[in-house]
Amino acid sequence: MNTDKKRWVILTAACLINLCLGSIYAWSVFASSMTDYFNNSLNLTVTAGDLAIVYTVANAVGPITMISGGWFNDRLGPKKVIAIGGIMFGGGMVLSGFATSVNFLLVSFGIIAGLGLGMAYGSTISTSVKYFPDKRGLIGGITTAIYGFSSVILPPIVTVIVNRWDAPFAFKLIGTIFLVIVVGSTFFMEQCPEGYLPNGYTPPKRQNSSGDMDWKAMVKTPVFYIMLLLLTSGAFSGMMVISQASPVAQNMVGMTAIAASGAVSVLAFFNAAGRILAGYISDKIGRINTLMSACMLSIIGLLCLYLSGTGSIATFYAGISIVGISFGSFMGVYPGFTVDQFGARNNSVNYGIMFIGFALAGYFGPQIMSNVYNSSGAYQNAFLIACGLSGAGILLTLLYRKMNQ
Repeated sequence: MNTDKKRWVILTAACLINLCLGSIYAWSVFASSMTDYFNNSLNLTVTAGDLAIVYTVANAVGPITMISGGWFNDRLGPKKVIAIGGIMFGGGMVLSGFATSVNFLLVSFGIIAGLGLGMAYGSTISTSVKYFPDKRGLIGGITTAIYGFSSVILPPIVTVIVNRWDAPFAFKLIGTIFLVIVVGSTFFMEQCPEGYLPNGYTPPKRQNSSGDMDWKAMVKTPVFYIMLLLLTSGAFSGMMVISQASPVAQNMVGMTAIAASGAVSVLAFFNAAGRILAGYISDKIGRINTLMSACMLSIIGLLCLYLSGTGSIATFYAGISIVGISFGSFMGVYPGFTVDQFGARNNSVNYGIMFIGFALAGYFGPQIMSNVYNSSGAYQNAFLIACGLSGAGILLTLLYRKMNQ
């Protein structure tokens, strides 16, 4: 099979792997179920907000293995890197099924599964984007969208499993299935030949490209820090809302647990749709134009959430849908954006370092949401803080334009 055909098989395998890895976005459903298990079965006193630190750590440690795994991926190819990541991710979920405390979950899911996720996810994204230099935005959108689409499918499944058995069994069952799927899919993954171009494709000369930079050269450029801060600002609102979407739906709007899991799926659907749509659009109108639009959309969505209250179902759904599209836009555009700016040769490491911006959003977003609710008993001020970060994102896109003129 020639490379032009083989790349589609590799893309399919990468998407299947990311479908498993994206289960982290269903954390709020796991958290609600584990909270009930800790309180009712183990006689602990735990709230869903107490478990936010687990989700925070899982996202925060990802760049560590995205960078280290990216170094090996650029040199040895994705097979072994993704296999190790899949074993850690699936194994961490299985271990979470034996958790007897928040600290146990912090190690099993937050650290072990989080490190495994970063290693596998970084390799699937980078490998896919390298194989499609003619469709970087679209492919970045598709691979990251599948990652986000997992939480459209998983919350109802987790809810059914928990209702029939319990939360620990859900962790064990789903973790085992994901471990098998991820490791099995690595047999179809291959390293992209250096300098590969599809037949008939001539790459355009990009004015904002810095050529093929390694990470040392990348971090010496001012534009890298603008891009990293822009990713933090753009991902903040999505990470904040996703981390506690189910508790927000129940406590702020008054939804039942089942209805709240449906809201999580709606948020995930628009998150996934935003990745594909923005990735495709960015190939047409440019990455930075797309990201500026996403920041503007985020402000609108956050204001809808700010205005939501008990029974405000329509306003709430409008808010989470728009925030989902905005967040998905950043996740879909940034793989291609990083390659455009710093080149494809060292992208696995470069994108891993750039992903630190996402980790910062993943740490501060959920923590601010939890702290605001614990101190005031309401979420509204957290939405206003996120609005401010999205406004800062708009200013960063203008600064990026000026630096590249």
